[in-house]
Amino acid sequence: MKQIRNVVGALLLGANFCACGNVENKVAPAIPADPEIEANIQQWLERMTLEEKIGQMCEITIDVVTDFGASKEKGFTLSTAMLDTVIGKYKVGSLLNVPLSVAQEKEKWAEAIKIIQDVSMKEIGIPCIYGVDQIHGTTYTLGGTMFPQGVNMGATFNRELTRKGAEVSAYETKASCIPWTYAPVVDLGRDPRWSRMWENYGEDCYVNAEMGKAAVSGFQGNDPNHIGAYNVAACMKHYMGYGVPVSGKDRTPSSISRSDMREKHFAPFLAAVRNGALSVMVNSGVDNGLPFHANREFLTEWLKEDLNWDGMVVTDWADINNLCTRDHIAATKKEAIKIAINAGIDMSMVPYEVSFCTYLKELVEEGEVPMSRIDDAVARVLRLKYRLGLFDNPYWDIRKYDKFGSKEFADIALQAAEESEVLLKNEGEVLPIVKGKRILLTGPNANSMRCLNGGWSYSWQGHLADECAGAYNTIYESLCNKYGKENVIYEPGVTYASYKNDNWWEENTPEIGKAVAAASRADVIVACIGENSYCETPGNLTDLTLSENQRNLVKALAKTGKPIVLVLNEGRPRLINDIEPLAQGVINVMLPSNYGGDALANLMAGDANFSAKLPFTYPKYINALATYDYKPCENLGQMGGNYNYDSVMDVQWPFGYGLSYTTYKYSNLRANKALFTADDEIVVTVDVTNTGKVAGKEAVLLFSKDLVASSTPDNIRLRNFEKIALNPGETKTVKMIINGSDLAFVGYDGKWRLEAGDFKLKCGDQWVDLKCAETKVWETPNK
Repeated sequence: MKQIRNVVGALLLGANFCACGNVENKVAPAIPADPEIEANIQQWLERMTLEEKIGQMCEITIDVVTDFGASKEKGFTLSTAMLDTVIGKYKVGSLLNVPLSVAQEKEKWAEAIKIIQDVSMKEIGIPCIYGVDQIHGTTYTLGGTMFPQGVNMGATFNRELTRKGAEVSAYETKASCIPWTYAPVVDLGRDPRWSRMWENYGEDCYVNAEMGKAAVSGFQGNDPNHIGAYNVAACMKHYMGYGVPVSGKDRTPSSISRSDMREKHFAPFLAAVRNGALSVMVNSGVDNGLPFHANREFLTEWLKEDLNWDGMVVTDWADINNLCTRDHIAATKKEAIKIAINAGIDMSMVPYEVSFCTYLKELVEEGEVPMSRIDDAVARVLRLKYRLGLFDNPYWDIRKYDKFGSKEFADIALQAAEESEVLLKNEGEVLPIVKGKRILLTGPNANSMRCLNGGWSYSWQGHLADECAGAYNTIYESLCNKYGKENVIYEPGVTYASYKNDNWWEENTPEIGKAVAAASRADVIVACIGENSYCETPGNLTDLTLSENQRNLVKALAKTGKPIVLVLNEGRPRLINDIEPLAQGVINVMLPSNYGGDALANLMAGDANFSAKLPFTYPKYINALATYDYKPCENLGQMGGNYNYDSVMDVQWPFGYGLSYTTYKYSNLRANKALFTADDEIVVTVDVTNTGKVAGKEAVLLFSKDLVASSTPDNIRLRNFEKIALNPGETKTVKMIINGSDLAFVGYDGKWRLEAGDFKLKCGDQWVDLKCAETKVWETPNK
């Protein structure tokens, strides 16, 4: 075992370890250096002690410095003694997480962070950097504006809405004196079994890249070297390939090909780093046997050297320790620290102990971690703090943030929710439901803010949302406001065991008979079904099929003969193939957050129009999971000869599917050139007409198809999208630009290549032919 560990260590460390800053790099800097900042960093490095440097690389959870005894009487209270130990003695440079495991008032946040910063400036002279998971709006500050979860924002296909949402989140995060958010999430949600699928923008790498770029712009503003008073530092996560565990369960191993890693999973991080993202958080998992936190190639070569990026890499929760305790590539925590720091980790989210500082100091003194690696990591930490202006303003007057929780922000969140809820079925125009009709509202998700919000909402598991979000409307309350309480009959039939229950999936003994009896008094049934909230590993499950109680509820109600509208409120697609045929209408609201109920009521009444499209493939069968960009051999059906190949793409709803109350006609799809090379810009236009009777918004999706390639090409790939608004009868010409190089792929040899041959572009039901004139193979890792 010792010999094996030494081999791994040698591979990770390399024969001649060199900090990124010392590598000759011909690639233009991802973020241009600021000479004044760099000079300040150099001065710090020259005068800091080893203990001070290592402390800057350590991140501790707020629980460690919380006085829990005093907090019971006074609310969240810091421990002076522990602050003195953590910051005074060990010089720790970062704190994170939400106090007492629940969202706090912005004034309480500001009070605590001022105390922390005063101690840090007195003891070290360097400000602390505080980080939180504000992944869908102001998730950990009471009274802030919550936006739909990432999967919903992907469904909007609206970059500007994503940018605005991040901008609002940044403003309100700064209103709490917090400068750093662990968002956006750009993992690819390509396996619906995965419990974190709802945190990202869906299954497609281009959508995640575009939304990730938009979010970075909203969070950080336009100058990454000088983050403004209303902006925060973004932290892209989780780098990378997190969303495709082989088992489907969180934090279990993946097995990703090198070509897929480069072409798809790396793509959102590449785009965001080039757009100025200041930090990256690492994937907790293991790929092909090597944990990402130990992978020098990915952390240092791909991210830092190949992109000439001077940002900071932070671990996820306890993931250096996990190299020892879980992944067994290190015999001790000390050895795990050596492996991770030499691989390229700059800051360790420890998060409960300061032994990291002790062990890392020993490793440097023993020559196991080069001083050049320490200086590089510390420079990146200090650079982030300078870019945030924390040296000049470690905290600030939050009274100037007077738009916190404003109607202006709420209106943006409501629009985002309306544009994120997907209409999947509308037989016989069961929707919109006209006012005056009597509605039976049923199902366990009908009267719950917890279900609308999902995880990372006021608390980690989202289980306190009903307590914290009382000012907002559940679906029941929204429908009562829209249709009148006298026209809404609420009989859930199935309920979750407890809104605070850790076992989020547990349900009470069903009372389906009560719902069936109530149906006699209704004109239409709205069944709100799906999932309770969960987050990360506690959300693991073994069967995607919707609960038996909920399916039985729908089956029993269908026997009444009343029309049924299913409202799917879920973080991932749950299988409903046995009940979908029983419903006339299906709406997938996913996790639309605090304004999701109001948005649904507006959409159901026809006061707003559906415009969302699925950002993932909705599966039909438990063992038939797929993505839209599958390989041709996955959809063959009957094969020549005497047997059935039986490989067929049979899904419930495809990627990009979504209905509206109006209809759209596509025509005149054109490209400005039929013959192109890698260096060409291809201008694509298409006419889109609203052929219905109401105004609407349409997400126009542009796909490409490579007909023949040296590596089996994907069936089809999304290359661009634009969202437009059209009045009845109105036609707009939509222009989208792609580069010839956008149609390249990563071959079996790991190189980007665009090969001469035939391509097709698709938009709506329109196709146009293109031909690549010459092959190009890139010798650089990124094109």
